[in-house]
Amino acid sequence: MNSYIAVAIGGAIGATLRFSISEIMETPWGTFTVNAIGSLLLGICMAALANEFISKDLAILLGTGLLGAFTTMSTFSLETVDLWSDNPIHAIGYAGLTMIICPLLAFSGWKMIELSS
Repeated sequence: MNSYIAVAIGGAIGATLRFSISEIMETPWGTFTVNAIGSLLLGICMAALANEFISKDLAILLGTGLLGAFTTMSTFSLETVDLWSDNPIHAIGYAGLTMIICPLLAFSGWKMIELSS
């Protein structure tokens, strides 16, 4: 499959999923949820690629396309600024929680695949 088509298909799916979650959940927790889930799944995806459980084409579709569009740093940043204007403590907590939990989930996803191989 052409890499550009794979990214476009995955991106359309990921963006639609992210929008759906943001419609269901309140700000900023929808963004936190997609970034946490996306971090875990990207860790799994990249470990699966490194261990040759999935192809490079599938990793591009899932990692770059779907999860790239599903997760969102720009929205996280804007929501942190908005929270800051209302309550700086909440903004610091939200940013700190995101910066700790998301990398831990990416690491956990990677380790789940690595330990299962």
